[in-house]
Amino acid sequence: MQKSSRIDNSIYDSLGERWYTAFDDPVALLRAESRTKAPWVLEKMRGHFRERSDVRLLDIGCGAGFLTNEMAGHGFHVTGLDQSLQSLEVAKRYDATKSVDYVTGDAYSLPFADQSFDAVSAMDFLEHIDDPLRAIREMSRVLKPGGLFFFHTFNRNRLAQLVIIQLVEKLVKNTPKHMHVIELFITPEELVQMSHQAGLQVREMTGIRPRFSTLTLRSLFTGVVPEKFAFKLTRSLKLSYMGYAEKPLEQKK
Repeated sequence: MQKSSRIDNSIYDSLGERWYTAFDDPVALLRAESRTKAPWVLEKMRGHFRERSDVRLLDIGCGAGFLTNEMAGHGFHVTGLDQSLQSLEVAKRYDATKSVDYVTGDAYSLPFADQSFDAVSAMDFLEHIDDPLRAIREMSRVLKPGGLFFFHTFNRNRLAQLVIIQLVEKLVKNTPKHMHVIELFITPEELVQMSHQAGLQVREMTGIRPRFSTLTLRSLFTGVVPEKFAFKLTRSLKLSYMGYAEKPLEQKK
């Protein structure tokens, strides 16, 4: 993960097994969110690539492999890239297929040739770097024509600041300061424009919000995320949203 001057990305180096086991930590929210995001990505991948068995996916800022390991389990050829060696070691241990290629690298200078991948994803990543447009341009460079770029990030507004930053810091144990900063959040309109500048066309966006029925009153006072806590898709993009863009096919000469 490319470091930002305004956000503390070092926290991901110290999680270790807690990536998969902790509930007294905001990483539990990330795990719960992934249980909603990964099936959505899988559905769009299958719909776009049909019965192809050679689809290559690159996941930028893959962390401990929540998306990469899931997609590998469904038969995709997956590469996960992150700057955190510690996170990648955890990801490897939880890769049931032992097929994911985990690589250390910089999102601003990807160590791959042009048009190397059929799909590229950046889930919970763009709000952690200072120059998301530069990173998206690099992702577009390594993406094949007709390929897909998946993203998940947070909208920049007062409500998002209250819920995603302030309430999480207050209600979830072990939430560090500067895990997120509002200045790095990205509006949907900005993400559409960045994608366009990188030669990509956004095709779909969907919001994600907590499934409030999975919250417990006890969790609000203990700082522990319930094991059954879950998220759901929503039409509103006010808080958390994901989507995908497509790289147009090259025109025939």
